[in-house]
Amino acid sequence: MWKGRFAQETSALVQRYGESVSFDWRLFAHDIAGSIAHSKGLLKAGILTADEQQKIETGLLEIRHEIEKGQFEFKESLEDVHMNIESELTKRIGPAGAKLHTARSRNDQVATDVRLYSRACIDVLVKLTRAMQAALIECAERGGDVVMPGYTHLQRGQPVLFAHHLLAYVEMLDRDAARLTDCRKRVNVLPLGSGALAGSTIILDREFVAQQLGFDGVTQNSMDAVSDRDFIAELLFAISLIGVHLSRLSEDVILWASAEFGFVTLSDAHTTGSSLMPQKKNPDVAELTRGKSARLIGNLMSILTLIKGLPMTYNRDLQEDKEPLFDSIDTLGLALEVFTEMISGMDVNRAKTTAAASDPMLLATDLADYLVNHGVPFRQAHEVIGKLVAYSIEQKRGFGEMKLEEFQRFSPAFEADVTACLNLETAMIARKGIGAPSPQNVKAQLARWRAALNA
Repeated sequence: MWKGRFAQETSALVQRYGESVSFDWRLFAHDIAGSIAHSKGLLKAGILTADEQQKIETGLLEIRHEIEKGQFEFKESLEDVHMNIESELTKRIGPAGAKLHTARSRNDQVATDVRLYSRACIDVLVKLTRAMQAALIECAERGGDVVMPGYTHLQRGQPVLFAHHLLAYVEMLDRDAARLTDCRKRVNVLPLGSGALAGSTIILDREFVAQQLGFDGVTQNSMDAVSDRDFIAELLFAISLIGVHLSRLSEDVILWASAEFGFVTLSDAHTTGSSLMPQKKNPDVAELTRGKSARLIGNLMSILTLIKGLPMTYNRDLQEDKEPLFDSIDTLGLALEVFTEMISGMDVNRAKTTAAASDPMLLATDLADYLVNHGVPFRQAHEVIGKLVAYSIEQKRGFGEMKLEEFQRFSPAFEADVTACLNLETAMIARKGIGAPSPQNVKAQLARWRAALNA
C-alpha cells in the first residue's frame, strides 16, 4: 500500500504488532457495503465505468459470501480487514479493483465502517433492552399483589408492591433504550469523502453515498470526521450505564435469593451448585452480570483515555478503539439475553415477602402522616413516632398490639381511628399519589408499559 515511498520491507515483528485484522475482521460486511456505495459514487462522478462498477460490486459480494462461509483467508501481512478485502478484489478483477480507493483513505473508510457497525449493534441492543423490560413486566404481573418491604440503607423502610420494585428497573431500562436511540443519531452521519484529513480534489456526491448507506447526513469538517470517536465514547457510556443498572438489579436478586431473604426462587437452569457443598444453589448469572459491569466501565475508561491527548487528526492510537467497542457490545448483548431468560424463570415467594412486609415498623411513617392529618406539624410528628418506636421495642409489642391510651401518652392527637392506618392493605391503597405503589397505580403502570412495548 505504501511501497512507492519505502525501500525496505516492514519488519515481521512490526507487522505482528500493528495488525488489526485478528479483531477488525468482523467489520467485513460493513466494509463491503461502504465500498459498494463508494463505487457507486465513483461511477456517478465518472471515475468508473458502469462495467467497472459492476465488476467491483460483484467481486465484493462474492468475497462477503466467502467470509460468511468461513472460506476466506485473512492475511496478517495486509494489516486489516480493509486491505485484505481490497487486495483480494484487485487480484480477482484487475485494474477496476485498483480504482476503488480513488478519493478515499483508510481514515475515512474505517470511520465509516465503525459507524455502520455501531449503528447495527445499537438496533440490536435496543431490542434486547426492550425484551428485558418485557420480562420484568411479565414477572411483575406474576407477582400480582405481593407486598414486600422497600429498603433504604438496606434497612426496612416502607411497604411496596413487588411489582413496583421491578417497575423501577423498567424505568431505568427505558432511559437506557432512549440513550441508545439518541446516540444513534450522532452515529448515523457519513464521514466517507473526508479522505485522509482534507478531502480530495476528486469531488464525489457525498449526500448520494450517504443515501446509499442509510445515513441521515454527512460530516461537515473533514479533520473532525476522520478523528472523531465521540460516538464510540457515547455508545460505551450508554452501554456501561445499562451494565450498572443490571448490576444493581443483580444485587437485589442475589439478596432476594439468599436464605436470609428468601423473597425469590431462581430456576435450576439459571443457577449453579457447589463442587463441595451439595445444598448450594448459587445465583451465578446475577453475580457474573454484576462482575461484567466492571468490564463495561473499564472499556469506557479505555476509550476516553485513548482519545484525551490525541492531536488532530488521525493517529494510529485510534486502532485501539475497536476491541473495547466490540467487547462491550458482545458482553452487554449476552448479559441482556441471559438476564432476560433468568427473570422469566424467577418466582416470588409470597409467604416470605408477606412475613417481611408484616413488620409493624414499616408503617411508622404512616403513623406520622396520621398525626399530620390530625394537625400535628411533621417534625413534631416525626419525633413523637420515634419515641413510640422506642417504646414498642422496649415493650416487645407491635403498634397493632397497643391500646389507644398508650398512643395518647405520646400525643393527644391520636384517636380511636388510629388502628385503621395500621392495616397493611389500607396502607397500600392509600399510596395513590403519582408514582406511588398503590395496587391501582401499579396495575395502571403495568398496563401502560405492556401497551408501550407492544407498540
